[in-house]
Amino acid sequence: MSASGFTTRLVALTRKETRQMLRDRSNLVVGLLLPVVLILLFGYGLSFDVKDARVTVVLEDSSPTARNIVAGLHGSPYLAPTWETSMAEAERMIRAGETDAILRVPGEFSARLAAGEGGLQLLLNGVDSTTASVIEGYVDGALSVPMQQQADRAGNKPAGAASVTIIRRIWFNETGESTWFLVPGLIVLVMTLIGAFLTSLLVAREWERGTLESLFVTPVRPLELVLSKLAPYIVIGGIDLILCLLAAKYLFLVPMRGSLWIIVVSSLLYLLVSLGLGLFISAITRNQFAASQMALLASFLPAMMLSGFVFDLRNTPVVIQVISQLLPATHFMGLIKTLFMAGDYWPDILRNCSILAFYAIVLIALTRRSLAKRLD
Repeated sequence: MSASGFTTRLVALTRKETRQMLRDRSNLVVGLLLPVVLILLFGYGLSFDVKDARVTVVLEDSSPTARNIVAGLHGSPYLAPTWETSMAEAERMIRAGETDAILRVPGEFSARLAAGEGGLQLLLNGVDSTTASVIEGYVDGALSVPMQQQADRAGNKPAGAASVTIIRRIWFNETGESTWFLVPGLIVLVMTLIGAFLTSLLVAREWERGTLESLFVTPVRPLELVLSKLAPYIVIGGIDLILCLLAAKYLFLVPMRGSLWIIVVSSLLYLLVSLGLGLFISAITRNQFAASQMALLASFLPAMMLSGFVFDLRNTPVVIQVISQLLPATHFMGLIKTLFMAGDYWPDILRNCSILAFYAIVLIALTRRSLAKRLD
């Protein structure tokens, strides 16, 4: 096989695939508009932050000391406190879902605080345990400073005790914004969806139309056919990657601490894996509907649920952890989040890129083998 003949056939096939892609408007809509929808949906619609949490304060102690302490709730942008004088009414509100938490200030609070034993009761709506935990942290943070100040003024410290102040610093996500955590992972979902879903229809469509058999009587090699089908969608995926990076930096203000070229190269490498997976599924199913369903089950859903996009995989059973490590999306998810938030950590970059390169080579080889010139 001469190099000139390989190049000529590859260019001709790529032109044919590009024209076919441009004529298929549905593919262009999915490839270019769907990522925009996903960016806006996940960037603005999905958040682990709790804002304007409804906290009902039952003030049974109306002393200035008690009022000064609970006034700290107004200083938090994440809490929306309301006031009640009856605990029974507050309990009715939490049962009815009209409030997320109850902060009860008992009648003897000021007296106990003066004796060094002051305490407040916080009741949380545990229907959503994640939200309840977040609200608990917000309330604790809002009350800790005024309570410590009040205790210092009252002199409630044991003799000889040292004053210890804990200064908290959060690395890599100083603001604690969940958007910073979600948007880099969105690149993984977009690359997975565009890569696997679109290419899963290519070969299956040609099998159904009978056009693939006509290629078998030509000098076209299986590798040339695979590469020509990948090339146009690498361009589409590159455009989607640019949209994701622009949205991350200018729309959601996510820091990009790693090198831009490493982010781009690793993303294109994962895109190649997704394209190879979709093309392999298309080659072995030979049916567009079956190929699309298999691509969804084998790529997008695992990337969403088992890659660490939503939750920490260390909290899952060992079996799930093992399965997740077999997914290319898991390795790219960890890599892209590290590149965005922490910067260039070369051991992590080399390890994950090597794994992705291995997957890309294996999938392209399997697709080439499945497109061998035979009729069966």
